[in-house]
Amino acid sequence: MSTLSDLRSLLVEPGKDFDLKDRPTQLDLSGDPSKEALEAELATLREQIGDIQDLLFTRREQALLVVLQGMDSAGKDSTTKAVFTGVNPLGIHAASFSVPTPLERHHDFLWRVHAQVPPLGCIGVFNRSHYEEPVIRRVHGEIKNGEMKRYLRQIADFEQMLAESGTAIVKCFLHISRDEQRERLQERVDNPLKHWKFDPSDLQEREFWTDYQVAYSQALQATSTADAPWHVVPADRKPVRNLLVARLVLEALKNRKAPPPSPKPELAGLKVR
Repeated sequence: MSTLSDLRSLLVEPGKDFDLKDRPTQLDLSGDPSKEALEAELATLREQIGDIQDLLFTRREQALLVVLQGMDSAGKDSTTKAVFTGVNPLGIHAASFSVPTPLERHHDFLWRVHAQVPPLGCIGVFNRSHYEEPVIRRVHGEIKNGEMKRYLRQIADFEQMLAESGTAIVKCFLHISRDEQRERLQERVDNPLKHWKFDPSDLQEREFWTDYQVAYSQALQATSTADAPWHVVPADRKPVRNLLVARLVLEALKNRKAPPPSPKPELAGLKVR
């Protein structure tokens, strides 16, 4: 039986062989906590994340980038909402990457991504990310394996540069099963309130499921580093997914936590009239 505190089990070990098929999409949790218990703990974690984020914003010396990647309907939107609701919006910078515009196509593939990296003092969330470009192009045969490796090397160099410049990186692959994806896509079809989420292209991409698993396995193995490790988060059960991501975010923030800024001597004894 697993526990929610065992975050090491989610890690993609840098430099070691990796295959997504070896990772579970659902945890068999010790004690089988209820949805209410999971959400109560998540609320506590959100409060702690908010407190540390306030310090981060005050000092403006470090940043945190959270990368959420996964198959269609893995829950990138809802995870962002669940983990960061209540955090000071001044210190949150969320970005989503869809099909590149003509202008973006005229630059290297990381150009538009670098522009969305959070400034020092903020938490940035990438809902989809720079991993879309090499993975999708590889799955659809637009690039060969050698070019895929070049993309991944450039990504690793880019993330190392960010880490060396004060931006910690938490990368979470939200791992769902094919059956779970089918149920979630069907729900979008059946529920008029979720029609806005449905894109017919999701059904087309679903036909490439196995190819995506292979391409993502390659990408995660090649780019899980000491500075920017990947974590594979079982995402079939939404409350568990949200709690695990919140734990990873809080752990990263605690590792970057700094003391409050020193008081300004010139303000000592000042009386506002």
